[in-house]
Amino acid sequence: MNDQFTLVTGASKGIGRACAERLAGAGFNVIGLARKLPSEEFPGEFYEVDVADREDLTAFLKWLTKEKPVVNLINNVGLAGPELLQDITSETLDRVIETNLVSAILCAKYCSGVMKESRQGRIINISTELILGAPTRTAYGGAKAALASVSRTWALELAQFGITVNTIAPGPVDTEFFLQNNPVGSDIRQQKLDRIPLGRFATPADIANLANFLMSPEAAYITGQIFHIDGGSSIASAPLF
Repeated sequence: MNDQFTLVTGASKGIGRACAERLAGAGFNVIGLARKLPSEEFPGEFYEVDVADREDLTAFLKWLTKEKPVVNLINNVGLAGPELLQDITSETLDRVIETNLVSAILCAKYCSGVMKESRQGRIINISTELILGAPTRTAYGGAKAALASVSRTWALELAQFGITVNTIAPGPVDTEFFLQNNPVGSDIRQQKLDRIPLGRFATPADIANLANFLMSPEAAYITGQIFHIDGGSSIASAPLF
């Protein structure tokens, strides 16, 4: 573990930051990737790359995988771009799919080459509960649903090399971004909270804890699975929104 690396995309804040901190605390060498530097000191190496820029991301991944043995990958970066079906623009569609899906495919493509050589590896793709359906989430939900689907394809292709691939699909997570759009005391926040049987929103640490387990030796026989971490909201009867 000490001479191998774990790449986390969208690592400057939220779920990605929590995963980086949790894994670093468990002894992993973490490499973070995001468009902007984090506001606080990062627990590992950090690189500024816009994953929606395919050429820049590809160039970075080619360099990284030649320089460092990246044997674990968390594709966490996400971009919502909420629009109703009739209002979707090609610009939003392109950027959302590039950010959420294409970047994950590219990261897995290059990092899995190192994993194959090492005959080991873990890939975790962060999807969303909204793959089950939600208004204004055609682009985001569609891209994240595709990410969950390709996870199962990769699990089949990479199992022979000792590489596992799994998906985490969180419900609402109390990140800084979520608070901006669902402020404390607002009706929309309460409506979303009312749909969660366990009675609270997830914290980034809740997601990071599962990611840490899936990286562990104890999870070596788990692959191709989708884990809904949502306090039970995906099984509740209320509609998603």
